[in-house]
Order: sequence, then structure tokens, then C-alpha cells
Amino acid sequence: MKTKTKTILIAGLCSPLSLAFASEAELNARIDTLEEQLNATAEMIDSLDTATSNTHLGGYGELHYSKNKNANDEIDFHRFVLFVSHQFSDTISFHSELELEHSIAGNGDDKKGEIELEQAYIDIKVKDNLLVRSGLFLLPVGIINETHEPNTFYGVERNLVETNIIPATWWEGGIGVSGIISQGLSYDVYAHSGLKTSTENAYQPRKSRQKVGEAPANDFAYTGRIKYTGIPGLEVAGTLQYQTDLTQSAGTSAGSAILYEGHVVYNKAGFGLRALYAGWSLSGDGPKNIGADKQNGWYLEPSYKFMGKYGVFARYSSYNNKAGSDAEATTQTDVGINYWPHPNVVFKADYIKQGNAGSNEAVNLGIGYQF
Repeated sequence: MKTKTKTILIAGLCSPLSLAFASEAELNARIDTLEEQLNATAEMIDSLDTATSNTHLGGYGELHYSKNKNANDEIDFHRFVLFVSHQFSDTISFHSELELEHSIAGNGDDKKGEIELEQAYIDIKVKDNLLVRSGLFLLPVGIINETHEPNTFYGVERNLVETNIIPATWWEGGIGVSGIISQGLSYDVYAHSGLKTSTENAYQPRKSRQKVGEAPANDFAYTGRIKYTGIPGLEVAGTLQYQTDLTQSAGTSAGSAILYEGHVVYNKAGFGLRALYAGWSLSGDGPKNIGADKQNGWYLEPSYKFMGKYGVFARYSSYNNKAGSDAEATTQTDVGINYWPHPNVVFKADYIKQGNAGSNEAVNLGIGYQF
């Protein structure tokens, strides 16, 4: 009896100690489990941070108001654009641009806008001075075709020459290389889809863009540019483009086309100057019969920026889509002011007066942003 009592007593005394050891072991197991879960969560967050840090979102937009002398007054949210880019590795990246023009797109007279994919390309950096680009890209021609965010240029509307002779914004699909020859001297060479023109659009470059939407590709075009930026504030560039058949083998009225362009951009101590000349030479009886075998234009734009936020400019431009005939060129004089409350936000006002083949006179107001 004494032995049994002693056994029960010893068991009773040991039970709390056993429970204590059991609770501590269970607690340690739970701590280990929580630690594993926290580590897994941290790894997942790190992977998400890495993915998002390699993907970038940007964009720009602009609202225009025009009070016209010889046309209806108009307000238009002209462009809403989003950029998405992704860095796959140190040498491979993706870049895209999606644009909504004129606020609303669809069927019907009240839906005047368009949704356009203007860029979607892959860049592969072969080495420090050589880049390969393939996909849908902006052509290396003119001043504003590649850089046209509203805070980067003067005037509410883009200039007439880089609209009607160089049909900016102008994108094509293909492949090309960009490289550095020496310090300040670079080149671009591309093979890409081309224009498709006919008598119906009077062989005008702007009306000949196919925008790479199920576009005939019987005849590719080839574009090359040389650019010099070796002096601070100075850019001098020249572009040449050749296309064998401007009709995409759809007719015999027109043949080959050559585009040539040269420009100078200079900025120093607030003073700015832009000067550009561009022209087309089209073969074939179709363009020749209406004087469209020669098309050209030029503009000169001095400007001055002061206090870092205010800028004034004047621009004289002239273009002619029938320079091979007696048709008069359209000329336009612009004067205006830009105000940048922030480098990426701009308010604009200008006055324009057209002469010769043009007849409009207008006051324009604009708001633009980039992020």
C-alpha cells in the first residue's frame, strides 16, 4: 500500500513538469512554423518587389482649345497616352505605347477618336555601342517623331512640316540596329513596313500610313539616320529613306519613293533654335501628273526660356504636297508662350496665321503633362 501511494505521489509530482516540457516543445514547434511562414512571405514580397521594380508605367496627355476665325471653335482632349516598359535582364527590355486620340473611339459620328498601338518593341543590347531593336517602333526621322510629349516642344499643335511632309507620329514594324561610331556620333539603320499610297489619297505621306494593322507588306522601306550631339546643346541629324514601290504592288501609277530630311536643334542659356527641311521624290506618272512627285517643307523656330518656367517662341513654316506643280505652298506663322509650373507640366497659348494655300487664323490654348 505504501509503495502504491509513493508511486501515485511521484506521478502526481512529475505530471506538471511533463506538461511544462510538452508545452515548451509545442511552443517551439509553433515558433518554427511561424518563422518558416514569415520567411516564405518575405521571399514572395521580395520577388514581387523585383518584378514590379523592373516594370515601369508612364504616359502623357494634352487638352487643346482653338478659337478659329474661319472655322468652328473647338475643344479636344487630343491625346491620352500610356507607356509600359519592362526590363527582362541587363541587356533585354520591352517598351510599348498605347494612345487614345480625341477622347472617345468607336462607331458613329460622335466617336471621332482612335485607339492606336504606336510602340511595342524589344531592345537587345549587344554591347555598349550596339543595340538591336525589333517590333513596332517610331522611325528615326525629324525632331518630334521620337520625342513629342507636349512639355518638350513649343506651340499647342505640332508643326505643319512634321505633320504633312514627315507624317508624325510615324511608326512601322520591322527590325534595326542603333550604334555609336564615336563620341557624339551615332547611327540608326532599319528595315520596316512601308507606306501604301494611290491617286485616291493624292500620294500624300500622312494619308499613306498603314499603322501596321493587317497592312500589305509587299514592299518594305529602309531608313537610315546619322546624328551628331558632340557639342553640348547641339543636335545635327540627317535621315534618308527608300521604298521600292509606294503602292505596295497594288498599281502602276507610282513607283519608288525617297525621303530626305535634315535638321538642327540648338539650346544654350535659355536660347533655343530649331530648323528642319524635309522632302520627298516620287517616281511614276501618277504623282507627276498632279505635281506630287515633289513634296517638301521647312520651318525655322527661335525661342527663349527665362526664369526656368517661361518660354516664348516664333515659328515660320512652309510645306507643299504638290511642289512639282504650280500649286502654292501652305505657309504659317506661329507666336506664343509656354509656362512650365513643373518640368513635366505645361500650359500653352499661341496665335497662328496661315497664308497662301492656307487661310486660317486662330488662337490656341493647351494643357499638357508627362509622367
